[in-house]
Amino acid sequence: MQERKRRWLWLWILSGVLAAMLIAAALNSWRNWAGIAINTQTTQERLELLADDWRMVPPDTPLTEAGAMLLSGCDGVHDNMDYWAGILAARGYPGLIIDSHRPRGYDRLESWRLLCMGQLLPGAERAGDIAVGMATSGSNDVILLGASHGGWSVLEFMRQSMTGDLPPGLSEWPVSPDALHRRIAAAIVIYPYCGVLNGAAEGDWSGMPPILMILAGKDELMVTPACQRMAEDLTALGADVTVVLYEDAGHGFEQQERAPLSQLEFRPELREAATVEVKDFLTRHGL
Repeated sequence: MQERKRRWLWLWILSGVLAAMLIAAALNSWRNWAGIAINTQTTQERLELLADDWRMVPPDTPLTEAGAMLLSGCDGVHDNMDYWAGILAARGYPGLIIDSHRPRGYDRLESWRLLCMGQLLPGAERAGDIAVGMATSGSNDVILLGASHGGWSVLEFMRQSMTGDLPPGLSEWPVSPDALHRRIAAAIVIYPYCGVLNGAAEGDWSGMPPILMILAGKDELMVTPACQRMAEDLTALGADVTVVLYEDAGHGFEQQERAPLSQLEFRPELREAATVEVKDFLTRHGL
């Protein structure tokens, strides 16, 4: 009898802990959706946090000449960022790869997985990294490129620079948002997150630079339907959005480096196809 009571007690305790964890995760997701950051930094503090882990492609290019800002997916900076930075640099847009993970310790103990779950550093907050990065560059035409979580961040930053809404976690803009907005020449987002936490589809997008959205038809994270809806919503708001869908592609199809036990598949032929699309998109817009 006592053994049975102990078992029931442990079941109640475990159930309570699990319920508390679920409630905490739900509240934290609401906080991220509401744009409430845990910590707020000045732009100088954000710059000091990030600068040691920034990387230019080509490597000898001064930061002041960065013509592209690149943000990785939620698993951190991998080979696909270097690949796309090289493509853009070859067209005259040296790339600044912004590592949002290592400076914050998200590369340790696989804590980056909390980003993938929307529990840490949501796209609207990470957009502040783009603002600080762009403020270091003197280039008048800057191309934004983001993959997955980075694509979410790019879309959020575009809205913020248009509306003037301050990215959560920053105490002020590094320069006026309008000045940053005018310098965005184009945006390329690859299998971005477009779910309920993405608040980009607001305001008047008629003055936005062109956007290329590359989606994966067999995306394991199931973000594609939401992104198709977001593309339609942005178009209705006046945006110039080109959508390319690779029916047979999965999430991360152009990234070779994988996390342990990852089921994602690198598809070199699709990466080449996407490269052609990126180049054609930039050529059409005179970039």
